[in-house]
Amino acid sequence: MLKIDFDLRQLEIFCRVVELKSFSRAADAVFLAQASVSERIANLEKSIGTTLLDRMGRQIVPTKAGELLYRHALRILDMKKTARQEIERFLGLKQGEILLGGSTIPGEYILPQMISRFYEKYPFISVILTVAGTREIEEMVANGDLELGVVGAEDFNKEIQGQKILNDELVLVINKNHRWAAKKNITADELCQEPFILRENGSGTLKVMEQYLKTCLHKGVEDLNVVARLGTSTAIKEVIKVNFGVSILSSRAIETEVTAGILKTLKIKGMPTMSRPFYLIRDKRRVASPLCQAMIDFLAKE
Repeated sequence: MLKIDFDLRQLEIFCRVVELKSFSRAADAVFLAQASVSERIANLEKSIGTTLLDRMGRQIVPTKAGELLYRHALRILDMKKTARQEIERFLGLKQGEILLGGSTIPGEYILPQMISRFYEKYPFISVILTVAGTREIEEMVANGDLELGVVGAEDFNKEIQGQKILNDELVLVINKNHRWAAKKNITADELCQEPFILRENGSGTLKVMEQYLKTCLHKGVEDLNVVARLGTSTAIKEVIKVNFGVSILSSRAIETEVTAGILKTLKIKGMPTMSRPFYLIRDKRRVASPLCQAMIDFLAKE
């Protein structure tokens, strides 16, 4: 009778392949050569006596047996992590690193200041910040590449737990020398005729803006005279600084330029204040480490 056996390292590698759907990406994640990952998966399948992973086009997907093993592997690895964390608490460890992610606005304009204040309280804890799009940060949290994320969208997948931690306001931004500079507000019709710089698809800022524009424009974003789509608020600011077009951006992203008198903000008649929350997200399947919990408590308080 076949004796089924495996070790924790095999399970860790197997889970990374399932989550990342790729041997090469899993190899990068676990700091091994791709050939070594393939060999360990092959040994795991030999030990269990069945195929665990199938190649579907360019993606790797688990078989039924693989899905069963993956569910148990997550619990086993979580127990290992919990044991380590309880020992760390017992020993009073207060050092290490936290993998934190932020979508563009919190990642570039909010979290750096918070990390600075966090360091004052926990000088032996390093925070590694990754800035990317909202969906990418959510995927990295779900895959275990990040422990925590701060994003502006709230329609998370079922594995993600979100906690509202702060609010943001979106505003119409123009150059100080724009022909609207003397105005306090403009109409929706005027906005539709002006060259408009839009964020890229998938942006949390774009999603919120679309919802609000539908309250005063017939087709929402489709009614705008879009002349460019840019990937970051910083890039859009630089375009507005040369007085080419207008845009709707986070008030937090333009604080410095507005204070310096380089950019101005306007109201759009008939449109309510464009506000949105930011959420602290984590994978609810995983137990938060003591360091991670310290960051969660700090961000929630801040």
